[in-house]
Amino acid sequence: MPIHDTTPFQSLLQQQRTTLLGQLATLRGGTVSRAEASAAHFAGREDSSATVASERELEFALDSRETGELAAIDAALLRIAAGTYGECTDCGVKIPATRLHAAPEAARCIHCQEKAEQA
Repeated sequence: MPIHDTTPFQSLLQQQRTTLLGQLATLRGGTVSRAEASAAHFAGREDSSATVASERELEFALDSRETGELAAIDAALLRIAAGTYGECTDCGVKIPATRLHAAPEAARCIHCQEKAEQA
């Protein structure tokens, strides 16, 4: 059974989405691609190549994590639109509201999430 009043969750998800898009734009240097922004950021650096490589990997990891979070938020917004928000995508049980308040993008109940993380 999905959550009946999804408005607070939808608002929270939209706020998170806006924040993430801003962070991604900052990391990427605006409208340029991630690779272009990284190349420009590290051009002319006098640091060791290992330091530059480590910093570049960190930036790509942050970008990847935020892109994954954005995908989870978009998927949650689609579940709201479909009327299935609040249902575990694996087993179909109702996800407790306390979990959704803590992680509004959650697609699984705790039990199924733990199983997915162990796989």
